Amino acid sequence: LARTERKSGRGYHGFVVDADPSVTLEEDLQRRDFTINAIARDEDSGALVDPYGGVRDIERRVLRHIGPAFGEDPLRVLRAARFMARLAPLGFSVAPETLALMRAMAASGELDTLVPERVWQELRRSLASAQPSAFLRTLHDADALRSVLPELEALYGVPQRADYHPEIDTGLHQELVSDMAARLAPGDALIGFAALTHDLGKALTPQAEWPRHVMHEQRGVAPLRALCERLKLPQEHRQLAEIACREHLNVHRLAELRDRTVHELLQRCDGFRKPERIAQLALVCEADKRGRLGSEDADYPQGRALQRLHAAALTVNARDLAAQGLSGPQIGEALAKARIAAIAVARSKTAN
Repeated sequence: LARTERKSGRGYHGFVVDADPSVTLEEDLQRRDFTINAIARDEDSGALVDPYGGVRDIERRVLRHIGPAFGEDPLRVLRAARFMARLAPLGFSVAPETLALMRAMAASGELDTLVPERVWQELRRSLASAQPSAFLRTLHDADALRSVLPELEALYGVPQRADYHPEIDTGLHQELVSDMAARLAPGDALIGFAALTHDLGKALTPQAEWPRHVMHEQRGVAPLRALCERLKLPQEHRQLAEIACREHLNVHRLAELRDRTVHELLQRCDGFRKPERIAQLALVCEADKRGRLGSEDADYPQGRALQRLHAAALTVNARDLAAQGLSGPQIGEALAKARIAAIAVARSKTAN
């Protein structure tokens, strides 16, 4: 049944929906967000019903809002950004007048009415899209990112060392990393979120220390936890993101770590109870390393090495130690010692 909507209050819940047989198809299509999804087909003639120029905008690769009613629902700002995460790889851009309206909506404070769960829903779907950076860039350009995801907005304009990050701007780095994560793990928002948030601590580096970011992996934990709590993220997303935030530099310099330190890293990642964590961390760290200008196709041997050493440590069986008559703390100590030895053997084989 065709419907219309009337604004009745603040926020995206502030609408009255009227469903009535007298509502025309054109009136129903007017409820849609964008011209490109306000197209119908006549059942009898097969002709397209396109009252708002959606076909023309598809041909021109333009995402355009239908009319002023777009500005009544703040959720449409997030949907526009999420659409761009899907459509940017096809060459789409946001119409200037749509972007201007989105900026006006952000300035009005309407975005403050969005519940965190809806923000996460749109972010999650964008991270599972082909080009998540378009979600971030669209919201940033609309001055809306600071309202819905201020931890991410804070990274724009923060410089990094050019010898490590030719893109320099940390905001651009988070865009590149997000797209690389989507390339390495298509459709996986778990990997995408951890990759997106691994560098939040750089926004907290004192300006006097720029472009260096010493201890940013530790500084990033507090804003990450605040973000996860506000958006009410699932536990597995929170846990992997925090592991990536804390440990990505250790993975990058894995070859410099002692065998015992590698074992401690695997333990901190809960890699023996949840073995999948290590492969996930390796992917996130690879996205970080390759999410830099000029490094898109670079090799990342650290990721393979981490998984190889983890696999070696997993061959040690606690039951075998118990069968030797060990118990309690003795098993834990012997298990750690045996795993460290297995890591050392795996490394020696690679060296030879």
